This record gives sequence, structure tokens and C-alpha cells, in this order.
Amino acid sequence: MAVAFAAGRRLITPTRWARAFWSATWSADAAATASAPSSTSPDKTKKAPTGQHRLAAVIDAVNERKLPPELRGRGNAVRSETDIVNVVEQRIWHSMEEGHFENLPGKGKPLNLISNPHADPAEDTLYRILSRNGCAPEWVELNKEIRGMIAGWRSALRKAWANRSEDDGSNWNDDCRVLQEQIRHINDKVFRYNLIVPFGRQMFGLNWEKELDKLKLK
Repeated sequence: MAVAFAAGRRLITPTRWARAFWSATWSADAAATASAPSSTSPDKTKKAPTGQHRLAAVIDAVNERKLPPELRGRGNAVRSETDIVNVVEQRIWHSMEEGHFENLPGKGKPLNLISNPHADPAEDTLYRILSRNGCAPEWVELNKEIRGMIAGWRSALRKAWANRSEDDGSNWNDDCRVLQEQIRHINDKVFRYNLIVPFGRQMFGLNWEKELDKLKLK
């Protein structure tokens, strides 16, 4: 026989009351779980690597393969050009000690310098044509001209410094104006030379104060 409880005008049976109680409890637990911080481990919530990260990993792997075996697997360690040079020198000395350079092809014969396999084919052809006609590239001729001008300028500076008079500095002042004008002309040629010369063969211009300091130290 069903038991009923009077609640105002509404009649509530035990079965309906229990259903309402458990429904309210489950809703409260679900709300608390949603508001609580997730206890999932960081490894499971880690995002998958993006396309950019995968590309960077591939580039790092390719660069790693380009290095000598002695320098691989060093992570983020600093790799300088000196490290690679040291590895190359160690390999050369090791090969020399084992006698790998004793029976090389062409040993004792002059090198064939007609062509340069490491140069650009167009430039190599141009240099061969110039060599056959007794000419040299413009930057080679300009280098010789600049070095000759610098040698003559320094000789004139030493002469003017030796002939200067402490009592009358007019001659020294006139020589300074001429020498400074010549130094500007030389530096203009150095600037042009540095624009056309292959990379790594650039030269420095003259500096008036440094040249005078050299003379004072002598």
C-alpha cells in the first residue's frame, strides 16, 4: 500500500521524492566537476605539433646531417666555424700519419691551374680569356694600383715628417694639405675596389690620424 505525504495541496509519493532527490544531487556533482580544474596530466593535454614546428624540426635534422660526426648530437651547443676547422685539421693530420697522401694521382707534377672547378663557369671562362691575352680582372689591376699609391704616399709622408721645422710650420702645413687630398683620392679607389672585388678580399683605406701615430712611435 503506497504511503503519501501531504505537502500543501501537492501529493508526493516516496518514489517521486527519491527520484527528485537523486536528480538534484547528480546535477550538483556535475556542476562541481565542471568548475573544478582538470586533473588530466600535462602530457595528455599537450597540443600536437603544428606544421611550422615540424618544418623547423626537419630543418634542424638536415643541418645536423651536414655537420661532421664529431659535432653531431650536441643539442643547442654553440657550433662555430673554428669547431669545424679543428675537425678538418684533425682528419688531415690523421690521414697524413696513416700515409693516405703518399700515393696521390699527379704527385710531383705541376698543378693544372688552367681551370678552376670551384669558380662560376662564366667567370672561369672569362678569366681564361683574359689570361690568354695577358690581361687580368679589373680588381686585380686596381689592387696593384692602390698598393703602389699607398707605398708612394707613405714615403712622401715620412719625407715631409722628417723635413718639418719646429720653428716654421708653414711647410709642414702645406705638405699636410697635399697629403690629405691624396689620401681622399686613394680612399675613393679603395671604395671602388671593395665594390668589385670577390668577397673576402676587401681592403681598408688610409686614416690620417693613424698614419701620423705610426710615425710618432718610430
